[in-house]
Amino acid sequence: MATAQLIVIYPPAEDGGRRVRAGDQFLGMAYGLVDVAEFLRRIGLEGLEDTDVARMAGIEWRGGGPDSWDR
Repeated sequence: MATAQLIVIYPPAEDGGRRVRAGDQFLGMAYGLVDVAEFLRRIGLEGLEDTDVARMAGIEWRGGGPDSWDR
């Protein structure tokens, strides 16, 4: 599944949360892949599992990949 908007997952904050943006829209703070999948569902990408998010094209992981949740 792909989206026309670039999804950016920012580096982990002090508490391990990562900011998630779609284009210029802030989607929320994610504390794991399940949170990212939920945010993407809310913008219309239905049926995503956390494993889908980890390998999905169109996501730019900054400060570590989908396995990096600790500062």
